[in-house]
Amino acid sequence: MATSREVARRARELRELIENHNYRYYVLDDPTIADAQFDALMRELQQLESMHPELADADSPTQRVGGQAAREFREVVHAVPMLSLDNAFSEQDIVDFDRRARERLDVERVAYSAEPKIDGLAITLRYERGRLVQAATRGDGSRGEDVTVNVRAIRSVPLQLRGGKPPVLEARGEVFMTRNSFEALNLRQAGRGDKTFANPRNAAAGSLRQLDPAITAERSLDLFVYGVGAIEGWAAPQRHSEILAALRQLGLRTCPEIAVVDGVDGCLEYYDRIGKRRDALAYDIDGVVYKVDRLDWQRDLGFVARAPRWAVAHKFPAQEATTVVNEVQFYVGRTGALTPVAHVAPVFVGGVTVSNITLHNMDEVARKDVHIGDSVIVRRAGDVIPEIVRVIPAQRPANARVVRLPARCPVCSSHVDRTAGEAVARCSGGLVCAAQRLGAIRHFASRRAMDVDGLGERVVEQLIESGRVTTPADLYTLTVTEVAELDRMGPKSAANLVAALEHSKQTTLPRFLYALGIRDVGESTALALAGHFGDLDPLQAATREEIQQVRDVGPVVAAHVREFFDEERNRRVIENLRAAGVGWPVIERATVASAGPLTGQVVVISGTLAKMSREEARAAARAAGATVTDSVSKKTTLLVVGAEAGSKLRKAQDLGIRIADEDEFLRLLAGKGPA
Repeated sequence: MATSREVARRARELRELIENHNYRYYVLDDPTIADAQFDALMRELQQLESMHPELADADSPTQRVGGQAAREFREVVHAVPMLSLDNAFSEQDIVDFDRRARERLDVERVAYSAEPKIDGLAITLRYERGRLVQAATRGDGSRGEDVTVNVRAIRSVPLQLRGGKPPVLEARGEVFMTRNSFEALNLRQAGRGDKTFANPRNAAAGSLRQLDPAITAERSLDLFVYGVGAIEGWAAPQRHSEILAALRQLGLRTCPEIAVVDGVDGCLEYYDRIGKRRDALAYDIDGVVYKVDRLDWQRDLGFVARAPRWAVAHKFPAQEATTVVNEVQFYVGRTGALTPVAHVAPVFVGGVTVSNITLHNMDEVARKDVHIGDSVIVRRAGDVIPEIVRVIPAQRPANARVVRLPARCPVCSSHVDRTAGEAVARCSGGLVCAAQRLGAIRHFASRRAMDVDGLGERVVEQLIESGRVTTPADLYTLTVTEVAELDRMGPKSAANLVAALEHSKQTTLPRFLYALGIRDVGESTALALAGHFGDLDPLQAATREEIQQVRDVGPVVAAHVREFFDEERNRRVIENLRAAGVGWPVIERATVASAGPLTGQVVVISGTLAKMSREEARAAARAAGATVTDSVSKKTTLLVVGAEAGSKLRKAQDLGIRIADEDEFLRLLAGKGPA
């Protein structure tokens, strides 16, 4: 009989063999054994682990589907944001992209790493000491969902990296489903009488977000990595293409179609070549991605908004179809924006059946001259978002109807406001409109507003769904017993939340004004309004002209403020909040100077402050008359530093700029020190 040491040795040997064969099959595309031999190795390992529970190892290939079904996906904050890419739809767009890159870099030619744009779901894999510890979806780029258990079920994702094992390595990639797997899945779904999927992307996204990882496992998902996020202790190469090669050596699968191309001509040639092979590929793609290959050039080019200047997605032409606009209805979003949506006769385009198409705003309706009853050309821009390309005027029926913006909100009947010169129309019932309820209450309770600790989105959703909360004022009527009845809210958590609500009642006027969610009234504007009027009652009674006298408040913002307070139901909610005990100290208007204590100063905030966030510090500096910038320059007159101030502090020291800690900054804001 084999000894326990021999059994353990054989288990280790089997695990290494299986992972090596997975690597050869999925990453190198060069298997050296038949499927039956691979299955025999897996069965032997399963038998050993079953007979010897002491050999249990969470990273064993037999444990890819070892997790329990989840009730929900928890939120993950990305260590490095997962940025989106700008899209290009024509050769001229790519020519312009290349020209801008060359001009900014001051070079004659740029080499690009080119690869197909997989039509799947973006994912990040976090490895620590070579072990997969977390996988998360892209989400909004800053926060995603933890899908670790499901990603472990993807055979092409290594549970352990090969070779070097850096302390931290985040690999970014795309989860997808091959066309063969998609067809097999739909056959199984149809055979069971279940709903089939419209396309592989929808199938991949739905499969990855299954609460039961066993379902994910049976759906044969795949993954290609295309870059890295956070890294620690890894001497990363100096070119993007070399990073992909290094990831491949670590056991991560990259797209076999990746190539380094020379200049814009190389990009366009690659696009044409991949486009011709598009239908022959095993997976769906919706374009090509080009990235400047040199990493130092990527750093030099930097970012604009939430997209890098060194990369672009060159989309394939969208598919088009013809349909009829049956109706146009207006939907109210969380911010109160009214969006016209065309309900069209269902039409199959770009791989899906389209029946609803957003028209964005009334300017778009007018520009395209859309009438109810029109025949229209529809396409899925970038193979994702359906849009009406154009109306076919010759087919317009005699009874076609003009699309008109409603005067009243279709949800709460509050007045609809559309400022002259702006495309978006909004419901003015910010505190009472059911469509805005979740967003309004979450904003009201957020850290920079009323700062109610523990009132997360799921709790707010349950409070709204149960009918306990319809306006922010209802929060202050909640009892511990009511809150404890919510899902996953025990007595202790409920007591903490009610205590946090009670604590939040004592606030400041700027925080309260910001919490109300008045359109275009951010922290800085709320601070200016509070300082000018001193209390809420004078502000509520002020005319547009009087509100416009506040520093940095123009006619548009003044109109938004006046319209908010003109809505009777908004005023009623405010009255209920004050009746519940929400209050603030009155600001002595006599102390508010026409020129603030920091007037004329150019201020930069750096590091982590103890008594306020950087956003609050910037707002306070602006309210005191300063100009606030993000970077230190010769024009900077004051640098406010907190913990870990970094390079800005060093640069300010080199330039001889005045440096103040947080306490000194607070004294300056109060006018107690020389500016």
